[in-house]
Amino acid sequence: MEGKLLIQNGRVLPMTGKVIPKGSVLVENGKITAVAERIEVPDTGSTEIIDASGCLVMPGLIEAHCHVGITEEKKGMEGDDCNENVSPVTPWLRAIDAVNTMDAAFDDAVRAGITSIMAGPGSSNVVGGQFAFIKTKGRRIDDLIVKAPAAMKIAFGENPKVNFSGQEKSPVTRMAIAGILREELHKAVQYRKKKMRLTKDCPKGQEPDFEPDFRLECWMPVLEGKIPLKAHVHRVDDIYTAIRIAKEFGLSMTLDHCSEGHLIAEDLAKEGFPAIVGPDLSSRSKIEVQNMAFKTAGVLHEAGVLVAITTDHPVSLIQSLPICAGLAVKSGLPLEEGLRAITCNPARICRVFDRVGSLEPGKDADIAIFTGNPMETFTRTMCTIINGKIVYRDTGF
Repeated sequence: MEGKLLIQNGRVLPMTGKVIPKGSVLVENGKITAVAERIEVPDTGSTEIIDASGCLVMPGLIEAHCHVGITEEKKGMEGDDCNENVSPVTPWLRAIDAVNTMDAAFDDAVRAGITSIMAGPGSSNVVGGQFAFIKTKGRRIDDLIVKAPAAMKIAFGENPKVNFSGQEKSPVTRMAIAGILREELHKAVQYRKKKMRLTKDCPKGQEPDFEPDFRLECWMPVLEGKIPLKAHVHRVDDIYTAIRIAKEFGLSMTLDHCSEGHLIAEDLAKEGFPAIVGPDLSSRSKIEVQNMAFKTAGVLHEAGVLVAITTDHPVSLIQSLPICAGLAVKSGLPLEEGLRAITCNPARICRVFDRVGSLEPGKDADIAIFTGNPMETFTRTMCTIINGKIVYRDTGF
């Protein structure tokens, strides 16, 4: 991450300010230090210059919900570490212990200008475990982490029902899914209250007489508001159940997939939970996704819901993320909002906007350079930069 990098002459789209028709971005030691129409660099000998003439320079794209590196392509059981589907509640599972950074999808992401992703366990369990927000280039997962844990996965609807009905154990109904989640959250709340009371009453200089519970400790970041619940929801009734439970316990939450969100958009806007919409570039393979449509993102945005787009890789391939945003634009999402839905919006929803999602001084130098709008099918990625390092460069650039 050492040294300087200066991108010049490109159409700069910061996402948080005005477009600069012919602008520059200066990178030093992995961070953005300046974004302006013209940037003078005294010591050009130690600065790598990128001429982005005729290109669009914007923040690296962000995938807000996927299983890259966890469900690997074409490797069957050997490469599938997405669902530990023998127990309905597994909050201790951590995405970073499953991600294979050698998965080909990471290279596909980088070639598409995608510089960071939210990756985690699947939806076969009521509580699936902990998601992590990571960069898309590197060999050691520990070096890719931006935030971990970043969210706690919970799931409603068909997936837990189907998984456990085949094992002839609970949950096999939506009532049981909600009941199991409430019971787990109740235990975590009581555990936290006891822990806080004993810690408060403990004489100074002594350790509290308290036995930590590994499983319930996993819930502390959620109960303390540090990370949100990440709710797998498709159907209207499942969306409402997730909201009901989150409000009962005073928890923040993202509504992931939200396939029927367009049917209750005004309600969702009033509730204030953000939506991660998709994967719409896939078949309606389950009953609960029969109302899935690319118009959902636009309807939710129009109502006032903060929206991000997801591929849910490998359901839709990670490299199709900007195309999915483009199809949402084609179905009613405003053009600029389509770009926000794969940059600054997912950064805000994933609570990492202080690091990524826009071109601003002080943020990570995660930058994508395209021949044009990335939501258009003929647009090529010319250069991808992560933490100030060029990780992909088109042969013609």
